[in-house]
Amino acid sequence: MTSRERLEARGPSGSSHGLTAIASGSSERAAQSAGPSCDVYFSADVETDGPVPGPFSMLSFALVVAGRFDGTRFRRPSAYDEHFYAELRPISDQFDAEALRVNGLDRESLRLNGQDPKAAMTGASKWIASHSAGGRPVLVAYPLSFDWTWLYWYFVQFSEHGSPFDHSRCFDLKTAFAVKARLPIASAGRSKVPAHLRGTHRHTHHALDDAIEQAELFANIFEWNNP
Repeated sequence: MTSRERLEARGPSGSSHGLTAIASGSSERAAQSAGPSCDVYFSADVETDGPVPGPFSMLSFALVVAGRFDGTRFRRPSAYDEHFYAELRPISDQFDAEALRVNGLDRESLRLNGQDPKAAMTGASKWIASHSAGGRPVLVAYPLSFDWTWLYWYFVQFSEHGSPFDHSRCFDLKTAFAVKARLPIASAGRSKVPAHLRGTHRHTHHALDDAIEQAELFANIFEWNNP
C-alpha cells in the first residue's frame, strides 16, 4: 500500500491527511487572542527515517495548537482542529529500516510525492505566526529532545523565516510530568502516566494523531493538581 492509500484508508480517527502540507483552523483563534506576554503552545510530533537530522530525513511532522498561558490562566482549545501537517521528500539516501517499520511511511512514494522541505518548513513558519498572534509560540513535546532536535534543524536549514521558536522557546512535557508526579526523570516515561491524564485520543505513530493526543495530554498535565 502506498503512503497516499494508507492515509486515505484511515478510519474514525480522522479523514485523509494527504501527502502535501495541510493546515486547518477555526474562528476560535480570534477569540483566543491574548497579550504579547502570552505563551501559545504548539504540540509537535515528527516521524523520521533515522536518529538524527542531516544524515537522515524527517518524513512527516504535525503541529497542533495546544493552549495559551498568560502567567495566571491556562486556556486549552475547545477542540484540537487547528493543525498543520506535512509529508516531506527525503533529503538523503540513508535510512533505518526499523524506523520505517514503526511509522509505516512509504519512503519511495515520498521521493516522488513528498513536499519540498523548503516549502513545508516555510509554510509551517507562516502558519505558526498566524496562530500565535498576541503571544509567543512555544513548542511542546514528550519527550522534547527528539522532536525539538528535528524541527529546529529543519526550520533553520529550510525555512525562509528560520525557527519560529527561536533557539529555546520549548516545553518538555516529560519534565513537567516528572515534577508534578514527584518522579525522577528516568521514571517519567509515557508508560508511567496515569490513565486519567492520557485523554481520549490514540497514539498511532501518525504524526497528526500523535500531536493531537499529546496536546490533550499536555493540557491535562498542565491543569493537574497532584495531591
